[in-house]
Amino acid sequence: MSRFLLATSVAVLFAVAPALAADDKPLPPPNAKKLSEIIAKVEQRDGFRYVDEVDWDSGAYTVTYYTADKAKVEITYDPVTAEPK
Repeated sequence: MSRFLLATSVAVLFAVAPALAADDKPLPPPNAKKLSEIIAKVEQRDGFRYVDEVDWDSGAYTVTYYTADKAKVEITYDPVTAEPK
């Protein structure tokens, strides 16, 4: 009986997991630039040291990075044009 209960629990978990993982945030549009292209632009900015975080929200990428003089910079990029908003 316990094997049946375990198997049923696992089956339910696998069935529900995608719904739990679903996010309400919209996906980037099909014609969006690759995130790697946007990051490459960030890496070419004056004083760039390292990327700290990339977030997708409200239809745009927000990239947080630090400069060589330890300044924190946040820039929001349009996903289609890969240009700052």
